[in-house]
Amino acid sequence: MSTGSPDAAPRPSDFLRDIVAADVAAGKHNGRVQTRFPPEPNGYLHIGHAKSICLNFGIAKEFGGLCNLRMDDTNPTREDVEYVESIQEDIRWLGFEWNGDVRYASDYFEQLYQWAERLIEKGLAYVDSQPADDIAKQRGTATQPGVASPYRDRPVAESLDVFRRMRAGEFPDGAHVLRAKIDMASPHLIMRDPILYRIRHAEHHRTGDAWCIYPLYDYAHGQSDAIEEVTHSVCTLEFETHRPLYDWFIEKLELFPSRQYEFARLNLTYTVMSKRRLLELVQGGFVSGWDDPRMPTLRGLRRRGYTPESIRNLCATIGVTRYNGMTDMVVLENALREHLNRIAPRRMAVLRPLKVTLTNYPGGRTEQLEAVNNPEDAAAGTRQVPFSRTLYVERDDFMENPPKQFFRLSPGREVRLRWAYFIKCHDVVKDADGNVVELLCTYDPETKGGDAPDGRKVKATLHWVSAEHALSAEVRLYDHLCRIPDLSEVPEGEDWKDSLNPKSLEVLTEAKLEPSLRDAAAGERVQFERLGYFCVDQDSRPGSLAFNRAVTLKDEWAKIQKRG
Repeated sequence: MSTGSPDAAPRPSDFLRDIVAADVAAGKHNGRVQTRFPPEPNGYLHIGHAKSICLNFGIAKEFGGLCNLRMDDTNPTREDVEYVESIQEDIRWLGFEWNGDVRYASDYFEQLYQWAERLIEKGLAYVDSQPADDIAKQRGTATQPGVASPYRDRPVAESLDVFRRMRAGEFPDGAHVLRAKIDMASPHLIMRDPILYRIRHAEHHRTGDAWCIYPLYDYAHGQSDAIEEVTHSVCTLEFETHRPLYDWFIEKLELFPSRQYEFARLNLTYTVMSKRRLLELVQGGFVSGWDDPRMPTLRGLRRRGYTPESIRNLCATIGVTRYNGMTDMVVLENALREHLNRIAPRRMAVLRPLKVTLTNYPGGRTEQLEAVNNPEDAAAGTRQVPFSRTLYVERDDFMENPPKQFFRLSPGREVRLRWAYFIKCHDVVKDADGNVVELLCTYDPETKGGDAPDGRKVKATLHWVSAEHALSAEVRLYDHLCRIPDLSEVPEGEDWKDSLNPKSLEVLTEAKLEPSLRDAAAGERVQFERLGYFCVDQDSRPGSLAFNRAVTLKDEWAKIQKRG
């Protein structure tokens, strides 16, 4: 099935799309465009994969082509059905659908094996029986040529016999490998007789114990592309050095001429993008799991409150280049702010509550005030918010002895309550330790929902919650995972985990919310007025609400960094 029409939306412009457009215009592959997204099912997708997903599926859609989803399942010891399912879930969550059924490199194991035999028969591959360490040492360096294996001129018939016995399971792991016979003096290290197959007696998640030899990525990838007649095989820049080998296999096996193109991967500041390091965080207990809202995994971002639209918009904003760089986390956060500003309903919540008693408001009285759900969306309508004698406001919105530029509550100061009245603080109640525990205020009944009739002005508007009607909730304030923008700046010999941000999570257990949030469902996103955008966590339950902060209303990180 087609993934869309090229005229469905304005087409972005970048060097890859220019290449595809030129190929289509020239009638290459009869004008057909076929891409693929080939993740390894050995972990969860992260924001870096999202860029590749958007690019591969996006190009196919824009040019009326198809995009396959193919699991690169050539390493049975690291793969799991759980990852296969999560990858599919994440791609669909991002808003894409692949062509036909999910494909697997393991679907092609028999064909790949037959092609390997063909390479042996043509004198282009041989079985090497050396230990892995010896093979690695013989590879050479960027300035020194490699050393030929003593098995490089093994007779074709002997290599075929050993290779078939490898498949039959006659040898233990590591006893033999199959290598391509190319050029041990090549300036491209990848071309110095690379390994194609290794023995691995391991259960595969799809093929079971049918195989005990498995192809390496460099052998399986290009041939899988050729089998699927992929016209544009889009990879990240680290695979640029692999392209000569990709082309060599296709040429020698006379396969469909798939072509590989490379682009710069997505790197984000203040986070971890290495799969190995992400695993360290999970296994070391530095985060609660792969879906921890501080993680850059798509599962973590989804749980934190990110929308698929915001991630797609990020990928469109940063574009596609051939030069590695670093994208500031602010770009991602702004993409989310922009989207949630349009769609998220506004609600009032007090995270660090301070009690306020309106001494001139009738006891036992409750009135319902009208509040706008989203000023950016007229269709969102309004809601009723209860107002009573006892309220909660943010503790940070009061100072007993304020500096000159503090315009919120203080003794003798008047402020506006959002959607409600002007109130004025006239007394402060403290506990035995001198901590402020309650503010005694008066309200002006003539200022309901608007300005004072006498024209007096106030300089601050505060959010609030009626104490009698408030819901209790746990609120988790998430911040950047790392203290420094780029982990590559960590000096050699130092533990990169020392650069983790110790304040990346703050849990508030006494937050108070307006009652309209009582039935908020997991994944629902709202703006807590003046505080930021929040998402109902997956472990939230009626009577035990839990919210994650997705992003602040403005970029606060620069201010935090300046304050030290």
